[in-house]
Amino acid sequence: MKSAKTSRFNQPFLLRILHGVTGVSLIAAILTAYWTYDTYDGRWGRIPLPQFPEIEGIHGTFGLWTLLIFPVFLIYAVHRGQKRLVQANSLQQLAHIGHPSWWYTLNRWINTVTLALLTFALFSGKMMDEKWLPNGELQHSWYLAHLLSWLLMVGAIALHLVVNFKVGGALFLLSMWRWRHHRSESPYFWPSSIAQGWAAIQQGTWICWFQPLSGLMMMELSILISLAVAWILPYFKAD
Repeated sequence: MKSAKTSRFNQPFLLRILHGVTGVSLIAAILTAYWTYDTYDGRWGRIPLPQFPEIEGIHGTFGLWTLLIFPVFLIYAVHRGQKRLVQANSLQQLAHIGHPSWWYTLNRWINTVTLALLTFALFSGKMMDEKWLPNGELQHSWYLAHLLSWLLMVGAIALHLVVNFKVGGALFLLSMWRWRHHRSESPYFWPSSIAQGWAAIQQGTWICWFQPLSGLMMMELSILISLAVAWILPYFKAD
């Protein structure tokens, strides 16, 4: 029988999958991003990693995986996991420094800002040209922006882990990586849920998803539009 404390940290199964796939892809992209920097740049310090020119392509692959899964994770986070993101009273709650509600509110802010920072990282990465680093072209604005974005992402992930540990301890962190799930959350039921969702889209009821249009939904639309632009713009770049 599960303890009350373990049940308390039983995260939705789909959240755990999307969070896990996004997290693993993102961490792999960050690690290979540093190796790419260490191989081709190193102006602001480096560690003695092997020179591995192919690492840029590996980094790009992990970045692409993150780019592909992130929109799904974003939509889930805004529509099903909105309680974990910034709320209408979040600014007022931040005034109660040290109170338990302050830590929960800080956690929501970090989660929300992390989504925006990841968008910045993915967008700036798509704006780069794979020939820049091998050719020693290290002054491009998008390359420098991409470096900054991954530095900010490292800070955001560190804060995410520290504050989540403060809020729920080790059990809360480990709960995101548990495979067990309720029968109602089984992937067996996902095809029928997808079919129902697609039918709703065809009938035009998807418009109700954005009513009323909250600040989080505006952020969601902005991010989705930004990601769409990131896919389109490279086709118009000069060779």
